[in-house]
Amino acid sequence: MKIALLGYGKMGKVIERIALERGHEIVLKKSSANSFDGLETADAAIDFSIPDAAVENISQALNLGIPVVSGTTGWLEQYHNIAKLCEDKNGAFIYGSNFSLGVNIFFELNSHLAKMMRTLNQYKVSM
Repeated sequence: MKIALLGYGKMGKVIERIALERGHEIVLKKSSANSFDGLETADAAIDFSIPDAAVENISQALNLGIPVVSGTTGWLEQYHNIAKLCEDKNGAFIYGSNFSLGVNIFFELNSHLAKMMRTLNQYKVSM
């Protein structure tokens, strides 16, 4: 798979290492210092940039018909615009506020606990 990394900080470098180990090709390592050259050749884009760059990064990929996974936080006031663009382009977009396995296990445990505690009115649970 040809991958465009939109954001080449700590997470971008980790994704690059894992992708290369698994036989994928990195066609773009986008940072504020370079252009989107090579994005059009990507099979997928992974955005772990900064809030000020995320909307443009995601938009550029969706406009080219490239599916995007984003883990960048701090830009969600524009989420509805990205969702609309994705729908208009018949594209693919996945956003996650946290890709940490441990945090996502905690989210699942919390959901399960909330279902268990819902019927126990004698307890007041808060976090």
